This record gives sequence, C-alpha cells and structure tokens, in this order.
Amino acid sequence: MKIEERHLAQLAAVVDLGSVTRAAEMLGVSQPAISRVLTSLEKRLGEPLFEPGRRPLRPTLLGETLALHGRQILEASRQATEALRSLRSGSSGTVKVGGVPFFMDAYISRMIGTFHVQEPGIRVDQSYGNLPELQKRLLSHQLDFAICPLGVVEAAPEMEFTEILPARNVLACRRGHPLHRRGRISTRDLVDFPWVAPLPGSPLLADLHAILLAVGMNDISVRYSGGSLMSVYNYLEETDALTVLPHSVVFAHRKAHDISVLPVKIPQPARSLGILRAKNAQWTPAAQKLFEHVTHDFRHLSTMIARHENAIVWGN
Repeated sequence: MKIEERHLAQLAAVVDLGSVTRAAEMLGVSQPAISRVLTSLEKRLGEPLFEPGRRPLRPTLLGETLALHGRQILEASRQATEALRSLRSGSSGTVKVGGVPFFMDAYISRMIGTFHVQEPGIRVDQSYGNLPELQKRLLSHQLDFAICPLGVVEAAPEMEFTEILPARNVLACRRGHPLHRRGRISTRDLVDFPWVAPLPGSPLLADLHAILLAVGMNDISVRYSGGSLMSVYNYLEETDALTVLPHSVVFAHRKAHDISVLPVKIPQPARSLGILRAKNAQWTPAAQKLFEHVTHDFRHLSTMIARHENAIVWGN
C-alpha cells in the first residue's frame, strides 16, 4: 500500500496541532479536504488514526507512527523553502571566481574574507588563470566572473569588462637594498643585480621585456622565476634581486613583507585591472553581491594606492 507524501504531511500537522482546523490553516488547505484525507486513510488502513471522542485530537499508535514520517516530509519541505528563499535573496549559494595569481593572492582572497563576515552562508570557489583560460571558463559557465588585466589584448566580443584599477608597475626590491642608498640610479645599476622573472604567460613578463627595451638593457641575469607571489616576496627579502610588480600588489603587502618600491620611472602598460564576465551569463544574487563587494573595496583601495604613489620621490 502506497501512502501519498502530502497525506502523511497533513496527518502530521493534525497530530502536532491537535486540530484539523488549525492544521488546515497552517498548510493552506481547506478543513473538509483534510478531513476527507483522514477518513480515506482510515478506510484503507482498516484502523483509526485518532482515539474517538478526544479533544484535542489524540493519535493512536498507528496515527503517531505515520505522523513521524509526515513530520520528516514537513521538515524537508520547510528546509527546501528556506533554501530557495536564501538562494533568491543572495544569502546562500556558490560563487565561482577566477583570476591572475598575483592579484588573487594580494587582494581578492582578503576581500572574500571580509565578504564572508557579512555573508557567511555564501560559498566562494577561487581559482587561478590568465586571460585566455579565464575567458574559456567564463563562456562555458565554469566561472561567474574573473579578475584580470586588459589592455593591448582585448576581451572577446562576448565578454563585458568593468575596470576597477588602472595598471601601474614598479620595480620592487627588499628594504635596505643597496640601490636605495644611491642618489641617482642608472641603467647600469639595474644590470648589476639579479632579477626575478614573472610567471610564464603573465602580462608582467611582457612588461619586463618592454622595460628592458625602453631603457636600453639588452639582457639581465634572471636567477629565479615561476614562483607564486609569496615565493617571490620571500626570495626578494633574502637577496638583492629586483623584479617588476604591480604597484598595488606591493602596496597590499607593504606592512607584512620587507619589500619596497625602487623609485625609478619605467614605461607603464596601457592596461587596467578589472572584472570580466560573460554578457549572456545569468548571475545569481550571491554572485552579484560579491561583485558589488569587490568593486566597492577597489574604489576605496585605488584612492589609498594613489596617495602612496604620490608619496614616492620618483627618479629618472
């Protein structure tokens, strides 16, 4: 014998409330409809579900046993309703965000942390990649949005780009580097020290080649390459090596690491950091909330970075 789930749920409501009328009000159905269900169940089972003549209604052993299963159905329905409400309001769900490694490590992971203070019910899956890979994953709906730089290489026509920070590169080294003690830094000075090369495929690698070309340096001694942001910082702190980094990335870790900006003017890329997303993507409320949180934080951050840049005495 198969008993419909909704009938078990109606029985559980009557048992818990002790009244057909109150159960009908809670479930949003008519009292006669529930009464017909109970009568039909008793006929099919051949036993009463409630003790006769008792008010409020008191279930028999059979009635209580079946009501136990009905409560599970009611609870599952309640949880499903709450999950749907949370999903639509943006207080739950999963957001998938990717981006270039240095910026994800320097800023986005921390922004996700502050985001979770406000929205603890939303899960964020973070991953890494450069522009070609990120665009493929956006178009295949594997990512909600991506954080990456755009400039000379434009996004695909199916993409929408929201600028959040102008690009600005600097030469970085450890605090106390010998070059900081020189009043005027020449091209020869830069050649005399080892270098850290950016990750393969990174826009910074192309920027480094552009810098070398602009200042007339044919070659440099690369001693370390391919590392993560943390490994680059750790290497710089222990050596006299130089590297090119986004100014914003150095600024982000100015207190946590012994890294500083070498005050040398270098060619700047025609590029901006921004949020990339597919034009035809249907965003969830949770993804929209994280997007707004990131853009808000970067607006404040860009002002602070500009102040830091203006405080540096730039040489030639």
